[in-house]
Amino acid sequence: MGWQRMRVAGASAVALLMIAGCAGAGKDTPAANQPLRVVGQFEFHSLDPSTAGGLFTRLEVAETLVDADSKGVLQPGLADNWTASADGLSWTLTLRSGALFHDGTEVTADVAAAALNTAHGKAGTPLATVPLKAISAEGNSVRVDLTEPFAPLPAVLAHTSTQILAPSSYGPDQAVTKVVGSGPYRVTQLEPPANIKLAAFEQWRGEKPEISEVTYQAVGRSESRALMAESAQSDVTFGMDPTSLQKIKQAGKLNIADVTLPRAILLKVNSGHDVLGDVQVRRAISMALDRESMATALLRDPEMAATQLFPPSLPDWHQESATPLEHDPSKAKELLADAGWVPGSDGTLERDGKKFSVTLRTFPDRPELPVLATAIQAKLKELGIALDVKVGNSSEIPAGHKDGSLELALYSRNYALVPDALVTLADDFAPEGGDYGAMGWNDPALTSAFDALASGHDADHAAESRRKVTDILQTQLPVIPVAWYRQSAVVSPRIEGLILDPLERSWRLSGLTWAK
Repeated sequence: MGWQRMRVAGASAVALLMIAGCAGAGKDTPAANQPLRVVGQFEFHSLDPSTAGGLFTRLEVAETLVDADSKGVLQPGLADNWTASADGLSWTLTLRSGALFHDGTEVTADVAAAALNTAHGKAGTPLATVPLKAISAEGNSVRVDLTEPFAPLPAVLAHTSTQILAPSSYGPDQAVTKVVGSGPYRVTQLEPPANIKLAAFEQWRGEKPEISEVTYQAVGRSESRALMAESAQSDVTFGMDPTSLQKIKQAGKLNIADVTLPRAILLKVNSGHDVLGDVQVRRAISMALDRESMATALLRDPEMAATQLFPPSLPDWHQESATPLEHDPSKAKELLADAGWVPGSDGTLERDGKKFSVTLRTFPDRPELPVLATAIQAKLKELGIALDVKVGNSSEIPAGHKDGSLELALYSRNYALVPDALVTLADDFAPEGGDYGAMGWNDPALTSAFDALASGHDADHAAESRRKVTDILQTQLPVIPVAWYRQSAVVSPRIEGLILDPLERSWRLSGLTWAK
């Protein structure tokens, strides 16, 4: 057993011991005297906004200059408003007055500009891809100068990697040593990689949270998270596998909150591979997938079967007119035969003496991924494709992309972590590819469509550009859509008011109340 699996197993064992020893604990204590207990699947190994996975914005500890509502419409965050110059090369963001960090210092334009300059220097973040010339402070405003127009800039400044932290958060080398934000909750204790304690920030400028204390615990196994929810050891539980969720629904003792996300479960394909580089082979793999059956049996939600990359929860990008991806194993076999693949003596396809054998990498952080990988393995076996499934760490996917060893990967991708999906898409399908997008594949027409949208000069033809993007991705399949995604949370009856954020920027804990 590898160290990663040992760590997860150990965390699960601790969780189960807690359940056994503490079940029923606190039942005689009024709810308002207890912390809100949140359990999820996400561990934290870094405090840096660029690598912490948005955990501290989800917990409402840190803020960004720009916020977004449930539909992705941009809203004021730490900035009250923003304007662009006539040529689109300069943006000015005016800060809210009176905002304070948790250490009592003021949120100033100088501090915000410094935080953004630090974020821009982090490779792989959305801000790093912006055609940036300079970020500076002007009075109570942050000025962003560009080398070319970039219309989605305010949306980039809503991404969690651009959160504004107090200067006291940073060590001498600008490494983040503690998280001192400006949100409604402040950190009181950190125990990496799994435990965080929060308290309401008394000087928060907005409406004060009714729940004054929060604990977050990362628990590796979905089964353990389900047990914690069922035994009242968690008030809000994220990352439930479909089987456990169905069981909890049937029991009827706990509440379920859910929301359809602008997220898709994808099969990433190395299009530079000597076998997978053939678009006919990629189409055959896509046709082998019985998406409706997988969504029904494994996700317990047939509506989540993906007919195209973009789910209906991305209305600007979802194309009702797109020819849907379908399950057609007979056609898939024809395509493979046309590509020169014939069954060998053991049933595995062969061409020029080489067997069709590839490896798929995935990870257990999202519990549906390993079971979907097994279903994909079975469907490809029916075609004669030998698929080896390796369940490891999520970091193995970008690492395999970088060193060229990746063949196939299964993961989920939220296209609205930056509220304007264009930013994520242009990065994922850039000519050089992306860690969670294309590999060994590019299309000049796609790049041209992205460039036109980013310039902001072609608003009248934006819908046509988005349709072109869908058509190209649907035809070339540099990534193969498998399913769309509905997020659920199990909610204790002792709390009220949980509304899930489809953009996954915040868990909105400050809006919760104790049940009356």
